[in-house]
Amino acid sequence: MLRAVLITGISGSGKSVALRMLEDAGYTCVDNLPVRFLHEFVANAHTDGLSRVAVAVDARSPGAIADIPRIVLALKRLGVQLRVVFLDANTTTIVQRYSETRRRHPLTERLDTEGRPASLHDCILAERQLLGPLREQEHVIDTSGLTAGQLRQWVRDLVDAEPHPLVLTFESFAYKSGVPLGADLVFDARCLPNPFYDPVLRPLTGRDEAVANWLAKSPLVHEFLADIEGFVARWLPRYAQDTRAYLTVAIGCTGGQHRSVYLVERLAEAFGKHRGAVLIRHRAQVGAAFLRAVEA
Repeated sequence: MLRAVLITGISGSGKSVALRMLEDAGYTCVDNLPVRFLHEFVANAHTDGLSRVAVAVDARSPGAIADIPRIVLALKRLGVQLRVVFLDANTTTIVQRYSETRRRHPLTERLDTEGRPASLHDCILAERQLLGPLREQEHVIDTSGLTAGQLRQWVRDLVDAEPHPLVLTFESFAYKSGVPLGADLVFDARCLPNPFYDPVLRPLTGRDEAVANWLAKSPLVHEFLADIEGFVARWLPRYAQDTRAYLTVAIGCTGGQHRSVYLVERLAEAFGKHRGAVLIRHRAQVGAAFLRAVEA
């Protein structure tokens, strides 16, 4: 069976990094493919017996972006195992990346009016409006604050995960760094007892036994955890019935180090027993930010 990955998203969000990682992993990759050739390319790869292909499509690609959902559905009906990943980042991060690379935004010339190039902010806004409908339908990875290495690891784990009707991801984050753009459900754990105020526990994380034991003694933590687990378990089938391929449950605390990490680990452990592989993300520095799969 052909495994295909479609990388799309906002310019400057890391599509080139993701595509190079897939190329290194053995995928036949095409960058900036015109939308009108997308179905033909993947269908021919399927007919020719290729095992892995990856395509990057974005606002630079000539053709109707709005046609992509229809093309994706047609390819899946052919039997192609297709994953679509939308990369995004906040505007501040995008502007900073363009400042570092000193490259022009691909929409600059297209938005040129009366011989005056559009500003970078105008280009970013126009691109968000152009890709907005596509973003709402696909799996979003917020690359704000991620290094190139972290992004490569996240994409690698995502596309190599065993296929499921719905990929469930539990993600911890720090509210001081902002809520992840790709989160579908967000829970605020800042109301729970905080191990940060214990000098012994402060340098540890929610994955350390001492912190886990400290939090496990709190009835509030047990109640909070049970409520989230019950909510997700109850509504997960509904999300799957809505033909959703991915669901990201984000849990935040102040620093993203203790409470949110502990809760994510426990939830992934609970759901992994019944669903097989469940993905875990820790956005804050927990030794190193990472994504991994937890299996029963």
